[in-house]
Amino acid sequence: MTVYLVDDHALMRRGIREVLESAGITVVGESATAQEAVRRIPALRPDVMLLDVKLPDGSGVDVCRRVRGLDPAIAALMITTYDDDEARSAALTAGAAGFVLKEVEVADLVRDVRRVARGDVLVGPAADPVAGHGGDVDVEPGLLERLTRQERRVLDLVAEGLTNQQIGDALGISPKTVKNHVTSVLLKLDVRWRTQAAVYLARATGSGGAHPAGRPE
Repeated sequence: MTVYLVDDHALMRRGIREVLESAGITVVGESATAQEAVRRIPALRPDVMLLDVKLPDGSGVDVCRRVRGLDPAIAALMITTYDDDEARSAALTAGAAGFVLKEVEVADLVRDVRRVARGDVLVGPAADPVAGHGGDVDVEPGLLERLTRQERRVLDLVAEGLTNQQIGDALGISPKTVKNHVTSVLLKLDVRWRTQAAVYLARATGSGGAHPAGRPE
């Protein structure tokens, strides 16, 4: 089993490397920036890329999306200091298989890396099955029509894995306004998580299918 580490803190990378290698897992490379990671990971083709969410020149979510766009066989496990629902949802939507905290126990980290490598999908910090965050969404007809046009634009971007800041930049509104729209979308679709909203959208519209633009504001 092979792993590629992406974290901007050298001590963190060293500690994780020692933990994984002591468990018989080979670390084939490491990077401190998103740009270097996107350049190197596809060529090395590790089984798992272990990605810090926040990087100096971007995010681990962006790395996940870009690398898996080139090679979906490379699994991604996100690791971060803070348990943030927005980052968790964005990571899972981008194709990450798991999201764990840096305070995770050594044995749990090794277990999660192995599970992700064999194709399991996890959520942190307890690494529970992800079904509760997306796999159990019931598509009730007509709910998308409840959304305003702006809410629908926000939902489309949520489904692409964008964060509130990125959505705000794309639509020319503040992250706080985006958060308010996301909250409204979740309520109208009767779901709890951003990932569930993205799953609902995919199931309700079908892959590549036409979909309602949302009602007027």
